[in-house]
Amino acid sequence: MKALTYQGAKDVRVENVPDPVLAASDDLILRVTATAICGSDLHIFRGKIPDMKDGDILGHEFMGVVEEVGAGVTDLRPGDRVVVPFVIACGSCFYCNKTLFAACETTNTGRGAIINKKSATPGAGLFGYSHLYGGYAGGQAEYVRVPKANVGPLRIADSGLSDEQVLFLSDILPTGYQAAVNAAVKPGSSVAIFGAGPVGLMSALCARFLGAEQIFMIDDNDYRLQFAQATYGVIPINFEREDDPAEIILQATQGHGVDASIEAVGFEAKGSAIETALTAVKLEGSSGKALRQCIAATRRGGVVSVPGVYAGFIHGFLFGDAFDKGLTFKMGQTHAQQFMPQLLEHIANGQMRPDVIISHRMKLADAARGYEIFNNQEDECRKVVLTP
Repeated sequence: MKALTYQGAKDVRVENVPDPVLAASDDLILRVTATAICGSDLHIFRGKIPDMKDGDILGHEFMGVVEEVGAGVTDLRPGDRVVVPFVIACGSCFYCNKTLFAACETTNTGRGAIINKKSATPGAGLFGYSHLYGGYAGGQAEYVRVPKANVGPLRIADSGLSDEQVLFLSDILPTGYQAAVNAAVKPGSSVAIFGAGPVGLMSALCARFLGAEQIFMIDDNDYRLQFAQATYGVIPINFEREDDPAEIILQATQGHGVDASIEAVGFEAKGSAIETALTAVKLEGSSGKALRQCIAATRRGGVVSVPGVYAGFIHGFLFGDAFDKGLTFKMGQTHAQQFMPQLLEHIANGQMRPDVIISHRMKLADAARGYEIFNNQEDECRKVVLTP
């Protein structure tokens, strides 16, 4: 089959690789009909994610048609159309029983990303996302093996919904929704969203859905900010022109700040030249600039929600400021299985249209070019969907 493989930083290629086969009784084999490039994939593309190996198949946002099922698969059969969550969860361990599927302690044979790990179990296995998370082959391919098929894949009924309408249930829509829920967004809330990439846009969609009245969005990309303003009614702030977005937000909120901030950038947030140098020699995991802005922009007693991917050290966290303001932090990988069914209902009844962010539709054969376009923000790229 054809699949997109990692060959080192800035080097991904569509190659012929062996077809996947069933390895456990609760596996299924999926024929992929749509897959997407995620902002998290760009961390891999740029060589920022450890424990990647040449030849690893990328991709964790995908859906398709069931081709084959193991003897232990109870609810799905060949021909079913499903969306697959990026998190691989067993459904029955200590954490899965708490619906904390991203913390599943049975599906990750890798170490996980915790530095001060001690005897803690790693988080759940992830599709197409390094051997830290189990080394599972991803879905930017013609076929993929899906483990724990009784827990993850969500059947899409024959309701007339297109692949594009439901594809983002695999990751970015649940991620944006969890970010907004973690931010305690409710009718009348004010929110600042740092990052206008796909997760930031989905966070804006979900914040509006939950009743947010005022949404600031901060990025350095004008065309993405303009799209978010037109689509979700955000107040755009370009940090390349405005040196201190948090101060602008404070001035617009009577000096209080917003009820919640959502940090949808992650560890590659732009910082100072010194911070960039520290991250380059791995003395710091991130500049921390976006988190400092969140702390400054959020009112006392407010919430900072972090769906952005982080790992390692951040020296300039300003924990004292967070303490003084009495802030709550909520963060982590998305418990996608927890949210997918209800979000599917919202899509089906027309209350959510996540597909409007798609800007580029390409064949899987052109995936390497898709990565370049997305990474370089060419041609007003917001989101790339690939079809095998």
